[in-house]
Amino acid sequence: MTKQSFIVEVEPSKPAKDGKPSIGPAYRSIFAKDGFPAPIPGLDSCWDIFRLSVEKYPNNRMLGRPDIVDGKGGRCGIYGANSPEWIMSMEACNAHGLYCVPLYDTLGAGAIEFIICHAEVALAFVEEKKISELLKTFPNASTHLKTIVSFGKVNSQQKEEAEKFGVAIYSWDEFLSLGENKHYDLPVKKKTDICTIMYTSGTTGDPKGVMISNNSIVTLIAGVKCLLGSVNESDVKLLVEDIGVLKPTIFCAVPRVLDRIYSGLQQKISSGGFIKHTMFNLAYSLKLRNMRKGRKHSEASPLCDKVVFNKVKQGLGGNVRVILSGAAPLASHVEEFLRVVSCSYVLQGYGLTETCAGTFVTIPDELVQLGTVGPPVPNVDVCLESVPEMGYDACSRTPRGEVWDIGEWQADGSLKIIDRKKNIFKLSQGEYVAVENLENVYGRVPDIDSIWVYGNSFESFLVAIINPNQQAVERWAEQNGISGDFNALCENPKVKEYFLGELARIAKENKLKGFEFIRAVHLDPVPFDMERDLITPTFKKKRPQLLKYYQVGCL
Repeated sequence: MTKQSFIVEVEPSKPAKDGKPSIGPAYRSIFAKDGFPAPIPGLDSCWDIFRLSVEKYPNNRMLGRPDIVDGKGGRCGIYGANSPEWIMSMEACNAHGLYCVPLYDTLGAGAIEFIICHAEVALAFVEEKKISELLKTFPNASTHLKTIVSFGKVNSQQKEEAEKFGVAIYSWDEFLSLGENKHYDLPVKKKTDICTIMYTSGTTGDPKGVMISNNSIVTLIAGVKCLLGSVNESDVKLLVEDIGVLKPTIFCAVPRVLDRIYSGLQQKISSGGFIKHTMFNLAYSLKLRNMRKGRKHSEASPLCDKVVFNKVKQGLGGNVRVILSGAAPLASHVEEFLRVVSCSYVLQGYGLTETCAGTFVTIPDELVQLGTVGPPVPNVDVCLESVPEMGYDACSRTPRGEVWDIGEWQADGSLKIIDRKKNIFKLSQGEYVAVENLENVYGRVPDIDSIWVYGNSFESFLVAIINPNQQAVERWAEQNGISGDFNALCENPKVKEYFLGELARIAKENKLKGFEFIRAVHLDPVPFDMERDLITPTFKKKRPQLLKYYQVGCL
């Protein structure tokens, strides 16, 4: 790595041995003067954050009644949207050493029942409007679940239904009253104790439960604090002022949302007339050129920000300072565009449930990290493992290998996700196809909202299912004298020919190989959705389910 690297080697590489692939050096983030690793501040003092909150608020009635479950190590589910009651329930779990188990119905049909039974949840805090959904998991879930607490009220019918299966159910106020005038000694917690069991959807099979320790939570918090402190973006006073305005200052989104913002802005720019279009392009080019020279986004072109890009900023609420993209790769052209026009930091992160989410994040104003996920956060060490069958060597001059997807270390210590190990297949002529990379390329067609590319070893070419942009399709059809509603247009052969032409154009522009061209398409007017189990809650494509649903016979 170079002198300007954001990481330092902490463990040497390991050669291939006994049939196992080689492993590259382990690296750690570095944020300190003179190139020496900085210690993570406050790590030892902040780990028992829940005990400290209990000491600060000794009269909080939510901290009573540990006997509702089997004491320390018992499992407590929480089912509902974000709310003060959600946080209070979680804090109470942590105060008593209970394993907090979030329950998500977005993980698919039957997920709630599966998680309750799999994690052996004995107590569940539930949003009032979700009680009926929870009761549908009986009688199976009642094998483990013995107490339900509503975030609000409970009606007589719900009480009767729960008690029929031997389950006690309380309204929020009823449950709080159980702890009045009672005091319990809180158990001693350890760093190694489990804080939460976080179930993640994955793309196949039942949800998987990841056991996250207290140590994982607080080291992540300390690491992010260290990282934000290094770029002067952790000023609590500013946060207080922002909250007073009641507008978002940090905007976290999946790429699909940012793609739609990008597409919407592009359409407005195109329809704005020659003068506005030209003015925008000149301002964009000027600011981008200055950012590439190393200037901060706020200093690259203040006049352009005020005159041209302020409308974009106001469209995002007016106060956004940081846009953070995660859960899937953000296309480089979208990231670059938003870095220029949003008047805010645009960061891309990467992580796993197993690493408490945060693992990598780009550094603000480092335009060279465009298209990467940045260096590791300070609380993790990272190494790559070689994947010989795909030609990736973690010990080469440009280290490439498996993180969880396939990553490539950059000269400055940032990581670029270049492939996905399990989403590669071979065509009948023996050519390997990295499908996610192709989807990122073809996703640049402005008239495409989403695309799934498919191929297998029995065919020599690729096909695709496309969710076309309705406005774009209807506009093109009108210009070309084609009638029909959106559903009919998606079935029209001429519309399909148009999309094949657009895919071929973008493939040529990006110098794709012949076997990487799309040869047939099906246009689905209904976006990929969770209702059909085609995507995860974070909008990742569930490829086996997509294949089963479409059966490729429609092509």
